[in-house]
Amino acid sequence: MASATKAPITCHILDTTVGAPARNVRVRLHLTSDTASAPPSNGTTSSNGAAANKHPSGLPIVFESSTDDDGRVRTWLPYSSPDTPGEVPVYSLEDVLGDIKGPSRWTLRFDTEGYFAAQGKDTFFPEVTVVFEVKEGQHYHVPLLLAPYSYSTYRGS
Repeated sequence: MASATKAPITCHILDTTVGAPARNVRVRLHLTSDTASAPPSNGTTSSNGAAANKHPSGLPIVFESSTDDDGRVRTWLPYSSPDTPGEVPVYSLEDVLGDIKGPSRWTLRFDTEGYFAAQGKDTFFPEVTVVFEVKEGQHYHVPLLLAPYSYSTYRGS
């Protein structure tokens, strides 16, 4: 039996207040720029002639997922806002990364407010945002150690 290919960008959340995985946390992954040295492009044309953070459809490149029972995001689906007219975007993270030559800058946004609210807890950080650089052809794992009033992150393996 063939094993599923690991997504090129994954994350994992541990709730340090209970020493367990943080389940059902909504996470969004945004392509910020396809040239890591450039500031966020807001859709302007990059050095390779493409819109730096947008799909050919003109929509921003955003993926979404939720953590599983082990607190992990293993797969990403294209995000489509209910307010965005037109077709649901159809592309994969692998396709987007395969089209980018050189480094790219990505942002993970963790909905920590929703996670803690579901447990009846307040949090100082309603959203944790992690910006990181991806180099062509590499896998990135971004663990998040989370508590209502603190968090820590690092590049995992």
